[in-house]
Amino acid sequence: MKETAKDQKLKLSTKLGFGVGDIYGGGAMLIIGIYYLHYLTDVMLISPALAGVAFFVSKIWDAVTDPMMGYISDRTRTRFGRRRPYFLFGIVLIFISFFLMWYPVDFDLEKHRFIYILIAYIFFSTVITMVMIPYNALAAELTLDYNERTSLTTYRIIFSGISSLICAVLPFEIVKFFPDNERSGYIVMAVAFGLFFAIPFIATFLTTREREEFQKEPTPFNFRRSYVEPFFAPTFLNVLLMYLFSFVAIDAVMSIVIYFMKYYMMRLGETDYVLGTILVLQVLVIPIYSWVSKKTSKKTSFIISALIWLVVMGFSYFITPELPKEAIYVFGGLVGLGTGGIVIMIYSIFTDVPDVDELYTGERREGIYSGLFMFARKMSSAVGIFLISQIIDRTGYIKPVEGIVDGKEVLIEQAQTPEFIMVLKLIFALIPVLFLALSAYNAFRYKLTPSLHARIKEHLNKRREGDEMSGEMQEEELELKRLLERR
Repeated sequence: MKETAKDQKLKLSTKLGFGVGDIYGGGAMLIIGIYYLHYLTDVMLISPALAGVAFFVSKIWDAVTDPMMGYISDRTRTRFGRRRPYFLFGIVLIFISFFLMWYPVDFDLEKHRFIYILIAYIFFSTVITMVMIPYNALAAELTLDYNERTSLTTYRIIFSGISSLICAVLPFEIVKFFPDNERSGYIVMAVAFGLFFAIPFIATFLTTREREEFQKEPTPFNFRRSYVEPFFAPTFLNVLLMYLFSFVAIDAVMSIVIYFMKYYMMRLGETDYVLGTILVLQVLVIPIYSWVSKKTSKKTSFIISALIWLVVMGFSYFITPELPKEAIYVFGGLVGLGTGGIVIMIYSIFTDVPDVDELYTGERREGIYSGLFMFARKMSSAVGIFLISQIIDRTGYIKPVEGIVDGKEVLIEQAQTPEFIMVLKLIFALIPVLFLALSAYNAFRYKLTPSLHARIKEHLNKRREGDEMSGEMQEEELELKRLLERR
């Protein structure tokens, strides 16, 4: 049965309920990206090299669990659907896993603290995999319409952006309420944000519904077909590289910004306000990029965003500590202007990938692609933070030392070397420029236009309705594949 325009429209409650789910995905990853490396080195007193190892090992674990969860999600059959049951299972686990990551154990030996952090981080990674891979897969199922998917993604990214804003500003403010016991501040922060991330999934579960026609009996497992062939599909590979490179740029900035503000700009107290400025502008420009997408294409909107941010980060090398704070906030606003389109468009583009896959395979494998996509996201974050942590460790970073001041045990900051400060500037400016250029290049090569997607959707509707593959339909399918694969 062919969908009408009315059928393709989603209820506001569905968009809102789906959107609040990314409070967890956007917020938790941002807190980790901004604060966790600093927390490990300056609070847990773990060396940057070991901290980087913790990030990297957890992603080796993700290399197994992310694709596996995608496979499991595609083959789950319950009265609630393939994806939604995991939202219920995850609520309590989200809270526990986030809390354990930030619980500052007081082991004397660094290796014991490292082992605890590694176990806690792997547990957190497992939980976010269990919840967010079905969540990402659900987006492609709620509507099949090209522009309605952008609208759905807009709601998602607005909630994600609001969550990111809160997560950029409030954690450090909560910790500052405990000047005499920073560790207690992190415990309170972990409890508050664990609840903040877990509770919205009640609404996501209650307001979304899955498509019955996508829940037919799954085909037997084939490793090559599930986990190897997608990387040879031009559309998916383009989207994956756009995503990977752009988020390496984002993670590089987020993981180094506290060090940059603390040791180069000498304005640690303003860090959360600069981040807040970035995220406010990022949320405000989302409707603009959504409008550009509808008037042109998702690809065009993404490229505009990437190029704006590339230029802004190129100029960041010339920022000096003497600049007035107003200038720093203007810079933050321009960064938000650049990142806004990247964040919304990459997730909107992803929802179209399973349609292309169905054209080639005849199956709906949102879970497989969500697993590969999620793994790429977490791997890009881990590799970026791992490399940055190793660079920091090898360029003379001096971590705080424990001391007694006025009868209280405190962490005493140490002066950093000029070589370390120069490396900070280079990481902050040049790494984003390089990876944004690579992301934009892959976006230029992306072939799925709005008109081509409409043709694919019409062809798939005919196949789902059981129409015989006439000569005309066979010719159309070959032409669609040719257009997707052309150089």
